[in-house]
Amino acid sequence: MTSSRTILITGGAGGIGQGIARAFLEAGDRTILADRDGEAASAAAEALGAQAIALDITDAAAAREALARLAESGGVDVLVNNAGILSVHGAVTELEADAYRSILEVNVIGTFTMIQVFARHRIAAGGGGAIVNISSIGGRQPTPGMGAYESSKAAVDSMTRWAAIELAAHRIRVNAVAPGPVLTPMLEAGMPRGSRAREAWSSRIPLGELARVADIAPAVVFLAGAGAAHITGVSLAVDGGQLLT
Repeated sequence: MTSSRTILITGGAGGIGQGIARAFLEAGDRTILADRDGEAASAAAEALGAQAIALDITDAAAAREALARLAESGGVDVLVNNAGILSVHGAVTELEADAYRSILEVNVIGTFTMIQVFARHRIAAGGGGAIVNISSIGGRQPTPGMGAYESSKAAVDSMTRWAAIELAAHRIRVNAVAPGPVLTPMLEAGMPRGSRAREAWSSRIPLGELARVADIAPAVVFLAGAGAAHITGVSLAVDGGQLLT
């Protein structure tokens, strides 16, 4: 019987974070939802039967303190870097540098910070463990107006490879899952079935429909688990074939 692991999921209060948490809980793992909205994380954790902590991934000191506290209660075996924002849109000729910087601060610097503090935590514990970053196929396939977000996710893919090659000596595997658009409750409310926007996105996907959260979570669980023991530095597209078009 596989022993229970401790999984830390950033952005855990959101739809994708909760879906990933549910999958790990079903696998028997202790799961901790981290989110800058501590109340939302606590509510989600209570509903799922998980645990919660308030954490802003852009605050390096807070991230170090959080991992230090978790080390006292057994430590963390798997980090899922799910926290990210898609709040900035604009053409390359129009986007303000400060707006661009705001998305990089969360999606790139925040992800880097969590990789660093988790890696130090695992090395101090003797090595081993896994990181799964949530990237996006947008890092490889541009959409007009979404370049700030997409370039931040291209950086996440590059960071995944960087961390993977350096942390392999400590037996820490680092991979990413790169979804296309995912039908979280928020996205589904904004793009209901039959809407022009939903049909426009679906027409780009060979399998004919946007991903659901339940399509993403199994890929994360796989890359974090023993079945992926010889996989590191990979960004796995879960996109219904959109990158083929």
